[in-house]
Amino acid sequence: MTAGRFALGVPTVLALLLAACGSGGDEAPYCPAPFTVQDAGRLTHFRDGPGRDPRDIEYEAVLAAAGTKCTASRNQIEVTLIMRISVAAGPSVVTGPTRVPVFVRVLDGSNSVAQSLEFTADFRLTANNPRATSQEELTLRLPYGRDTGGYRIAVGLKPTPEELNYNRRGRQ
Repeated sequence: MTAGRFALGVPTVLALLLAACGSGGDEAPYCPAPFTVQDAGRLTHFRDGPGRDPRDIEYEAVLAAAGTKCTASRNQIEVTLIMRISVAAGPSVVTGPTRVPVFVRVLDGSNSVAQSLEFTADFRLTANNPRATSQEELTLRLPYGRDTGGYRIAVGLKPTPEELNYNRRGRQ
């Protein structure tokens, strides 16, 4: 009889233990969606030197997608930012790592930068392996309060001034 009561109690105890293993936060009532900054969704990178025609391209990268999921605690929102970056080798691809610069800016309700992050997404491109995609995941912690709904997250690839001008000319 005791074994029967024990067997009935085990599923209940297991369910309670599993419920306690959550993230510790609740789904946030507001989760800021990322947006790609104009002229920062695509990047064409050239090899060093004077040439700037298609034969001089080392790689081309695209910020293919970005999204967020959030949890809230008493005084902060934890934002998980997920970005997908795709890259393709150009005719002048070099041996070694291909480093694509990325930026993230959290803007508050008055459009001031509340947080700023920069990093590189690293790839190994070769003539035999000319394409790659990575999924980059970052955790941002934002104060939770009255102005929580004013946060926005700006994301993009970080071109040099020359690469930015090239991107803009290509759009025209």
